[in-house]
Formats: sequence, structure tokens, C-alpha cells
Amino acid sequence: MKFSKILLGGLSGLVLMMSADAWAIDTKAKNMILVDFETGEYMYEKDISQPIPPASMSKLMTVYMIFDKLRDGSLSLEDTFRVSENAWRKGGAASGGSTMFLAIGDEVTIDQLLKGIIIQSGNDACIVAAENIAGDEDSFVEMMNIKARELGMNNSTFANVTGLPHPDHRMSVEDLAILARKIIEEFPQFYHLFSQKEFVYNGIKQGNRNPLLYSMPYADGLKTGHTDEAGFCLTASAKKGDRRIIGVMTGLKSNKERSDEADKMMSWAFREYDNYKLKQKGDKIADIPVWYGESKTVPMVLSEDIIKTLKKSVRNDVKMIASYDKPVKAPVNMGQQLGILKIEVPDVKTYEVPLVAGQTINKVGVWGKIKANIKYLLMGD
Repeated sequence: MKFSKILLGGLSGLVLMMSADAWAIDTKAKNMILVDFETGEYMYEKDISQPIPPASMSKLMTVYMIFDKLRDGSLSLEDTFRVSENAWRKGGAASGGSTMFLAIGDEVTIDQLLKGIIIQSGNDACIVAAENIAGDEDSFVEMMNIKARELGMNNSTFANVTGLPHPDHRMSVEDLAILARKIIEEFPQFYHLFSQKEFVYNGIKQGNRNPLLYSMPYADGLKTGHTDEAGFCLTASAKKGDRRIIGVMTGLKSNKERSDEADKMMSWAFREYDNYKLKQKGDKIADIPVWYGESKTVPMVLSEDIIKTLKKSVRNDVKMIASYDKPVKAPVNMGQQLGILKIEVPDVKTYEVPLVAGQTINKVGVWGKIKANIKYLLMGD
């Protein structure tokens, strides 16, 4: 067999991963990630896999678990949970932390609890949900840890449902970005709650603490966090036109610094990057010779769309190289991998997409094989 390569014309540049020295911007955040929602590609990263105290940003996991129960039908928004004394003492007004101001014995709906968690960051609301869904907070935390592994959040370990300081309660900003993307993708029917700016419960009105909701017109979520250990933190999402960007940052020194840094970094990502469709699923790259096939060739096509988040300044530097073995031996099944398409840009990690057979090619019979062998002996490849 012969190994062949085809150099295809570049349509734009490709940025998948860059070293920290390559960034044209810096951040005051201790940890930072910017992710394109559609492609899942990273536009900026700073210590993204380090497990750090996430503060109230970890309430996104508590919210995900509730959303999951609503999705499978075991809960409805109209269901009510009773407020225990434990939830009131650990997360209520007397605790000194973020609270929904629930009272002992209150019968509160799931809809109200979700707003209390998302908008008011209520620790009491989180504990009430955990106790009523799993029996107690520890059992709910165990469920959170199992689900986190299922979602690919490998640098997260939960010790409570609130994000209150605990030495074993840790998440990475990369995991928070994964979780935010899952929430937006899997639960669009509930996502509007994250952009609601205020909620009233028990006669007390509280505002959403996400600073981007007030400073960036296209911001619509997700969750702030703050403790002395974690600093001022934010998991944010903003949609501008057809593009959505998720940003997670930790370790800022003040609410103002968090707001300014979030605005600066998210605006930079929208300005410097865009999504480009390089090729689409089914595009033919080459016709590959088939040995012992009813057809002499089989079309080699792309197995998927190639949509990449590209830095605008390097979009003309791309190279796409198709690599494959020829000829391929019949039978060939439609969808069978025949090669790979490598997408390259200098100083950037290579991205690979499988190239597959665009149709099925059946094997010839005995006489067909004899004819092919004779032809090869007389005429070569």
C-alpha cells in the first residue's frame, strides 16, 4: 500500500491551544478560562485545572441536580418542600451568610427555591432542596460527586451544597465552564432564571449579584461567589449575535475588580475571536482506489462539520492535510474510516478529523479478482 497526502487550501486560521506567553491580554484573576459555547474551544486559560475553593459558584452543581430531577419527571416546579430547623440554622438569616430568608416550617415550591438559589444565592434554599431530595445534605453531596464524574468534571470534589468554606470542597475553573455549558445546553427551558435581576420572598427583595447583568447588555448568567479564601469569583455567560462565550474567574480583590475584569475579558474574546466553518460534513476530499471492489474508487468524505473558534488575526494561516492509505481493500462500508484530515497552524496544536467512505463498495467475485490480478501484473498499480 502507498501512504498519500493531500494539501488542501486554507480557509482561515485555527487556534485550539496557546501557551500563556502567547496571550495578547492578561488578567488579574488567579484562575481564568474563556470558552466558546458552540465549539467548546478555549480562547484564554490561566491555571484552569487547579482545584480551588469555588464559593457560591458551586451552587451551579446543586442547581444542575435539581434541573435533572425536573427533567426526569421526579420533581415539578409546583412541588413543595418543607424548611427544617437545620436548614434554617445553617443557611438562614441567623447564619450570617447568603440567605433566601426562609422560615422554619415554610412550605416552599421548587420554583421559589430555584430562584432563591440562582438569584439570591440562598444557602438555606440549597440545604432545603438537598434534605428533601436525598434525605440529608451528605447524601445529596454524594450524588453531586457521582454526577460530576459523569459530566467529566475530574477536578471537582464537593463537601456541601452551598459552597461554604471546607478543605475538601474544590472545583477548577475548567470544571465550572463544563458545568455552565451543560446547564445552558441541557436545560434551555430554565436558563432564563439566571438573567432575572431580582426576586422577592417573605417580603424581602434581593437583587442578582452577577455584575455583568448590569454592565454588559448581552450578558445573561450565571453565578457569582465570594469568600475570604476564594476572593471575588464569577461564572459568566454572554451571547452576542449567534455567539455565546462562557467565562470563569476567581481570586479578584473586590466586587468592582470582578466586574471590570469580567467586562474586559469577555469583551476581548468577542472582539478577537470568531467561529468559522472550514468544511462541512460530507465534503469530498478525494476518490480513493479500491482493490477488488465493484467500483474502482470510493469517495473519501468528512465525517463531521469543521467549525472552529479562530483568532481573527491568524485566520489565513491554516493548512489542511488529508492523509490516507491507498488502495483500500473491498468490501468498503459507508462510514468506514479511510484516513484523517489534519488542520495545522504554526505554534498551535494539530486538530484531526476522521475521513470516511462516502458510499458502500461491495467486493467482486472470483472472476473479478482474477481480472484485477491480471491487470495489475500487466499494467502495475
